[in-house]
Amino acid sequence: MKETAIYIHIPFCEHKCIYCDFYSITTRENVQSYLYSLLKEIDFYSSQNADDRKIISIFFGGGTPSLMEPEYIQKIIEHIKDKFDVSENAEITLETNPGTVTKEKIKHFKNAGVNRISIGIQSFSDDELKFLTRIHNSETAIKTIYDAAESGFENISLDLIFNLPKQTKEKWRNNLEIAAGLPVKHISAYSLILERGTILNKMVLDGKIKIQDDDYDAELYKNTIEFLNARGFSQYEVSNFAMPGFESVHNKAYWQYKDYFGFGSSAHSFIDGKRWWNFSSVKFYNASVGKNKSGLAGSEILTKQQMLNEYVMLALRSGGLNTNELQQKFGGDWILKNSKTIEKFLDDRYFRKDNKCIKLTPKGYALCDEILQKFI
Repeated sequence: MKETAIYIHIPFCEHKCIYCDFYSITTRENVQSYLYSLLKEIDFYSSQNADDRKIISIFFGGGTPSLMEPEYIQKIIEHIKDKFDVSENAEITLETNPGTVTKEKIKHFKNAGVNRISIGIQSFSDDELKFLTRIHNSETAIKTIYDAAESGFENISLDLIFNLPKQTKEKWRNNLEIAAGLPVKHISAYSLILERGTILNKMVLDGKIKIQDDDYDAELYKNTIEFLNARGFSQYEVSNFAMPGFESVHNKAYWQYKDYFGFGSSAHSFIDGKRWWNFSSVKFYNASVGKNKSGLAGSEILTKQQMLNEYVMLALRSGGLNTNELQQKFGGDWILKNSKTIEKFLDDRYFRKDNKCIKLTPKGYALCDEILQKFI
């Protein structure tokens, strides 16, 4: 049985934040027709690919999935369980934004089958939240986490963004201190990235906002790793930290190069070396599913070299590169070709070796992109 993950894109949002480049819309006129399309697309792919697969994770991303009613999410979960072989202890995550849920609604999400909640906090500073155009304040953010814990969620994750304009080291540390003191088991900490087409990017291009330099960003990142490691959160990927046993199953499926289905507008899939993606527009997606039973907009079959590059990149960014597994999948040429570079990174303590696994050290994570360029 091939362990496989499922991603469900819910594109509906209350408001488009200035930094966000994920596909989302602020109108809800197609909510019910979109649900029908999702279920139909799940039917289509399950009829072709379900027999030899075990679903280990279902992840609802967006957009803002928590805007939906719990019954909406429950219908999708139950439909997936009806069409696929879903592991009894599968991780089922719902991305949730403070300001879109009450404690009662969170309880209903849990009853609907969600067992992990990922809360988009981004900052505990009201000034920073206002800059990011989030709809919540810090008080609401903290309350949402406690509401989730009191509703029976043990597996709670939160997202934070660092290196915001004018963000001091003290302000970022305060964000981390508040986060680490809350009943969460997982923290994702992302550096602010300028994405083409976002409002934030235009503000920077117009000179209205100035982004702090790469050296400052690297220092904040280094401080983040040290702070969270000291409080029991182990870094298991460039931007992700977890208490032991609470690493995201869904995230690890991507990083361990497992197969995954993506259902919904703008979703991507990777099955048996083939990658495909759906139309982003909800209207185009719905029309495509109505006509062809899927939202397919394009596809590619990866070459062995492309797969090798992706495998190495994802492994080094996360749990480490297992040289035995690499050899089984792709042969021993890559290891021979890069042995001197690997030894140098080991000597310089950018890498450490754990049995047959090559892993980035905290020092290595700080230069992850530069290191990966040496291999890919």
